Amino acid sequence: MALSSPVLTPFHLQLPSHRSSKPFTGKLIVHPIRASVSERPSSISPPPRQPQPAKLPIRKIPGDYGLPLIGPVKDRLDYFYNQGKDEYFKSRVQKYRSTVFKTNMPPGPFISPNPNVIVLLDGKSFPVLFDVSKVEKKDLFTGTFMPSTELTGGYRVLSYLDPSEPNHAKLKKLMFFHLSSRRDHVIPEFQKSYTELFDGLEEELATNGKAKFNEANDQAAFNFLARSLYGANPADSQLGRDGPKFVGKWVVFQIHPVLKLGLPNVLEDLLIHTFPLPPALVKKEYQLLYDFFRANSTSVLDEAERNGISREEACHNLIFATCFNSFGGMKLFFTNMLKWIGRAGVKLHTQLAQEIRSALKSSDGRVTMRAIENMPLTKSVVYEALRIEPPVPAQYGRAKTNFTIESHDSAFEVKAGEMLFGYQPFATRDPKIFERSEEFVADRFVGEKGEKLLKHVLWSNGPETESPDVNNKQCAGKDFVVLVSRLLLVEFFRRYDSFEIEVGTSPLGAAVTVTSLKKA
Repeated sequence: MALSSPVLTPFHLQLPSHRSSKPFTGKLIVHPIRASVSERPSSISPPPRQPQPAKLPIRKIPGDYGLPLIGPVKDRLDYFYNQGKDEYFKSRVQKYRSTVFKTNMPPGPFISPNPNVIVLLDGKSFPVLFDVSKVEKKDLFTGTFMPSTELTGGYRVLSYLDPSEPNHAKLKKLMFFHLSSRRDHVIPEFQKSYTELFDGLEEELATNGKAKFNEANDQAAFNFLARSLYGANPADSQLGRDGPKFVGKWVVFQIHPVLKLGLPNVLEDLLIHTFPLPPALVKKEYQLLYDFFRANSTSVLDEAERNGISREEACHNLIFATCFNSFGGMKLFFTNMLKWIGRAGVKLHTQLAQEIRSALKSSDGRVTMRAIENMPLTKSVVYEALRIEPPVPAQYGRAKTNFTIESHDSAFEVKAGEMLFGYQPFATRDPKIFERSEEFVADRFVGEKGEKLLKHVLWSNGPETESPDVNNKQCAGKDFVVLVSRLLLVEFFRRYDSFEIEVGTSPLGAAVTVTSLKKA
């Protein structure tokens, strides 16, 4: 996960497709053709023309990049401190009266060689970022800068490769193989790891009157991924219980140029937005992670060698996919999803508990894929949380050729080489696509009408109705992320009737503190 990242159709968890493939069942009616030699042939009338959609007016892309150095620094300060992310974009939409415009994206000098972008902020223009026939994705995973490859063993890992590069297909196939080979371990290991989490929350709540969810979730997520995908318990290795801490530090060294850590503004901007942090400062922690994954990935590394990938390169890619994409996704999204459900209140909690317990009762109390598919509200809640606050908000693509993009109101000409940037929360809250777009509507995706909206859920670097393959940049773990998110709700609401929380902020997502758990 973005994090997109950023691990699934090839996972074969039998998640249903949203495409319809109903056979044609109607009757074909053939009218007899009548003619007479005494009749004059009549001229054949052409079929009536279908009305064509009106062409949108071509408009010059508004906005500017300002003076060299000064413009990008000013925009960076606005983005992080003077305005904040959302207001940074909203103010420019109002100023230019357009959801497509030019601006600079952080970090700018002296980390980003060129911060100039064309911003796409509506649900109509945004999907061009997924069209790899029009945009290139090489080295754009983190935006207008790329972290040092010293942080990934000297390799450009899968997330930074364009589908046109030979290693892209090899590495993505390897991720599909890895997930598919371990699919039977996902549900039981999730139950084990998150039962430990809930037991710990209850104990902390009884002792202190409140319990911090983020730290407990980090430990549970890392344990689950290690146990389910690698068959190893981190606590029995040199990592001990420090795996999440090591991963967190390593991730910060990669994305610090676009983070806000809460330091005094001037100090923070100088320390983490102006110059890259030296990779040597996290080398020891990364080596411990590498040793753990190398020791527990024999079958996947064997498969990599059979397909022409060195064991070393494969291992660095496994670390990135597991720790940056999957762990990062669970760290961000689980807390955000719990925040939205907590705010929704007891009525939604009761509905989820009833649906989940009813479906499990029909499967003799066992959590199975079939039982999970019989939970339409649970599925909808996950999709709605992914829509309203996608875990990877930024997507980038560089135009391969000259082409035209369209917003709802205008068309714009893009030139080859220009950088396109989309801020996904605006695209997936587009009021011209979603009713009550700024509200968390738990049952938004229930039923046939709701499922038609899934094509506008874009968190996975592609529409929810499409699947990852070797020719696109859609998250290899798309279905995996959806599954474990549903599992969190299943395990939570089979155990609790309702809960109360306090919500704060953190550099990565919401900070959730549990203040009450009402046991079933």
